[in-house]
Amino acid sequence: MELRPLGKTGLNVTPIGLGLAALGRPGYINLGHKEDIPNTEVEAMQRRAYYVLDTAWEFGVRYFDAARSYGKAEEFLGSWLNEQGVKSDEVTVGSKWGYTYTADWQIEAEKHEVKEHSIDVLTRQWGETQANIGSYLSVYQVHSATQSSGILENDAVIEELFRLKREGTLIGLSLSGTEQGETLRLAMEVKDNGERLFDTVQATWNVLEPSAGEALQEAHETGMGIIVKEAVANGRLTMRNAQNPDFADQYGILVAEAARLGTAVDALAIAAVLYQPWADVVLSGASTRVHLISNIAALNVNFDDRAMQALAEIAEAPSDYWQTRSDLAWN
Repeated sequence: MELRPLGKTGLNVTPIGLGLAALGRPGYINLGHKEDIPNTEVEAMQRRAYYVLDTAWEFGVRYFDAARSYGKAEEFLGSWLNEQGVKSDEVTVGSKWGYTYTADWQIEAEKHEVKEHSIDVLTRQWGETQANIGSYLSVYQVHSATQSSGILENDAVIEELFRLKREGTLIGLSLSGTEQGETLRLAMEVKDNGERLFDTVQATWNVLEPSAGEALQEAHETGMGIIVKEAVANGRLTMRNAQNPDFADQYGILVAEAARLGTAVDALAIAAVLYQPWADVVLSGASTRVHLISNIAALNVNFDDRAMQALAEIAEAPSDYWQTRSDLAWN
């Protein structure tokens, strides 16, 4: 798999990366996650994470993404990198702070994670991330930055993030919700003596929810690295959503275009993201070897304007998309 620049950060990434949201904890909102993770004991999940990481490495993936709230994802990733003897300059690793994992290794929990963008949480979680990943960490991202969280106006947090940046860690932010584009534009204006704070952005963009595309193009033009998450919409853009009667018309369009291009639905959805000129790396959230290989097959899809026009017909209103996502069950 080819390496490409992550914007103008000086880092290199592969066009497909691996996100560990579904591999680091027993419960997640991906459709069919329960079937993918039949054994949720810690040791069993660590073995599974290693197996999927082995597969990713085998197929050339060199960008990996974790977060403090992904259960033991940072621990699994850090220990795997060390055991494999991977050098820090052979891989690009991003992680995120701002959510605390609270499910206590349970699939059902009153709260799976708690969001707090405070200086205390940043300080604590920075130390935890350093303990788990250490010198492998390349990009530290605010997890799910929103205007309502106050992160962009928190002087103490901004000052500390600038300090970490000047000590050599790139600073990014991830986005979610209907205001991704507006939040990103505000984030691009966070500066100190003309120096912009955020080097990268991780945003949701897929053929159901493409509303952030214009803002991502603007960020790309300024040199920010663009990381795309949820390319298959937590499984809604895969065959696992085939029997959903409310999705039948949209799924029919997906199947028709996938058949025309000789690929699977999930690979088609990821290929649509790769087709965007501003996308540097697209995350696979696969939790099995089979699904990861199917996702990586997107690199071989001869995606074209005809496919993009067809898939534009299935886009949802952002409010509908995010409400549906919010309603997905942890499993």
